[in-house]
Amino acid sequence: MPYFETGPKRFVPILVFTFFMLCLPTGDLWAGLQKNLRGCAAIEDETLRLQCYDELAGRNKPKGDITVQTASVPPPESHKASPLSDLWELDKSRSRSRFTIKMHRSNYIMPFTYNRSPNNKPIHEVDPDTDVYESEVAFQLSIKSKLWEGILGKDLDLWVGYTQRSFWQLYNTDSAPFRETNYEPELLLNLPMSIDLPGMTLRTVNFGINHQSNGRGEPLSRSWNRLVANFGFEKENAFSGGDTLVLQLKSWWRIPESSSDDDNPDIEDYLGNGEIRGYYLWEGQRFGMMVRNNLDFNDNRGAFQVEWTYPLNERVSWYLQYYTGYGESLLDYDHTVNRLGIGFILTDWN
Repeated sequence: MPYFETGPKRFVPILVFTFFMLCLPTGDLWAGLQKNLRGCAAIEDETLRLQCYDELAGRNKPKGDITVQTASVPPPESHKASPLSDLWELDKSRSRSRFTIKMHRSNYIMPFTYNRSPNNKPIHEVDPDTDVYESEVAFQLSIKSKLWEGILGKDLDLWVGYTQRSFWQLYNTDSAPFRETNYEPELLLNLPMSIDLPGMTLRTVNFGINHQSNGRGEPLSRSWNRLVANFGFEKENAFSGGDTLVLQLKSWWRIPESSSDDDNPDIEDYLGNGEIRGYYLWEGQRFGMMVRNNLDFNDNRGAFQVEWTYPLNERVSWYLQYYTGYGESLLDYDHTVNRLGIGFILTDWN
């Protein structure tokens, strides 16, 4: 680090030079230079080609007019990673460093949601005078980071993820409490795949351990621990040019708890052992669907969610969501919900 050891006199010119270079429109200059160099390279006559290079270099300018023959060179197509490849960094040439924070699941805020059947029962057990309003704010934060890439020299990565979903009674003018917040850390091993199946390609398999709880005391405490296995499928140009279809199969097995510690022993009767999520991406829009069912035909319970995003700008989209069924939150795992919400969702932050 010699420039930092010889004092500020040598450091100041570096700062000035760096600031000057940052102020230059380097992207436009470089693009223009590349275009001119391609034009010179396309000239067949050696003398004219050399004069073209000399003119770009600013030396030996010819006295007469020289017609420069240029060739129309199409701009290189930028390769955009597929959704699952970007989500799990399956393309190692585009892989980022470890401990980089990136999006995990959807990150959204819905400033207004309406639930026509709010769950009053658990709240009234604590405070009979508190009412649950039909209108509230709902938002989700979900991030992850890669801890270990290429485990033991294999094509296997270790990720840590964290998801938080909150329901805020903002329109309750008395106190505006947070009615429910779910915390969900997980540790996942991700294995890139490329197996062609009828209609789709299996791109990724990840498995690990998941904890979900609401951090509340009794009688509102809810939590469970699961072993999870998830499968990601993808198909480009599923229905028309430029679109992509993504299918995620998620499964879990609950780690047993003692009856004295279990505050929701029948949660599997409502949430089952898995769910299916599908996304159709088309012209910047995303159409999503989630289906979950306990597969108990005698006492069948499940959930269904549809969503739609429409781009607002490069990073943010409008977000519309409808959810019906059980398990929207841990507090509502045994209560059916019918909620419609509108807001904003992050499409990218990198």
